[in-house]
Amino acid sequence: MKVAILAGGLGTRLSEETVIKPKPMVEIGGKPMLWHIMNIYASYGYKDFVLALGYKGEIIKDYFLNYHYHARSLTVKLNTGEITLHGGNSEDWTVHLLDTGAETQTGGRIKRLASFIGNEPFMLTYGDGVSNVNIPQLLEFHNSQHKLTTLTAVRPTARFGQMVVENGKVLEFKEKPQIGEGWINGGFFVMQPEIVDYIPGDHTSWEFESLEKLAAEGQVAAFEHDSFWQCMDTLRDVSSLEKLWQEGNAPWKIWS
Repeated sequence: MKVAILAGGLGTRLSEETVIKPKPMVEIGGKPMLWHIMNIYASYGYKDFVLALGYKGEIIKDYFLNYHYHARSLTVKLNTGEITLHGGNSEDWTVHLLDTGAETQTGGRIKRLASFIGNEPFMLTYGDGVSNVNIPQLLEFHNSQHKLTTLTAVRPTARFGQMVVENGKVLEFKEKPQIGEGWINGGFFVMQPEIVDYIPGDHTSWEFESLEKLAAEGQVAAFEHDSFWQCMDTLRDVSSLEKLWQEGNAPWKIWS
């Protein structure tokens, strides 16, 4: 089963970083967010990726075209251009890099991806969010629901920390928790190929048009994930994810 990733948006709320690179290439722990997301799937054995490129897609292309060389030591013979690689390991992934248009909306990107994948189910997520979601359990749930799509419902992290107050005294400060109520769309979808029928064209929003129509017809299942999920919308989010990584406490790092 292929894994599709939407990697073509502008990332305007992270403009300090995305003025020079696409949002999925913003780094956490010295590696692009895109690499982290792909590792989540690869750790469960899903290593065939289809990336929907748009804004500054050439940077993502260059990253993967040169990935083999960046990951290993090498010798270059300047007179012939011959390159010899030495030691090291590279991930055994297959990565399809599809240009889906700079102005294409999320639904349009999905439709273009689906036409490449063909008449088979596929997984899909956004290029700016990480989670410790159990992918095999997600797939099992999707197959049991018999819907055209399943999304992962998550509880977002509160923006601020919390205090425990009793009788006018602060008893305890708590780190930013996952909020106790309210579900949002956290990505990590499973799709049936028929979802393309709900996407008229490039200017269709997946979230605000296609998903709403599918939900109205009872065709959207929700896999409830109560554990870690975090998107990367602002520099505050980047700093938070970087802190978790540097402390060795990144819940999404489920690979060895």
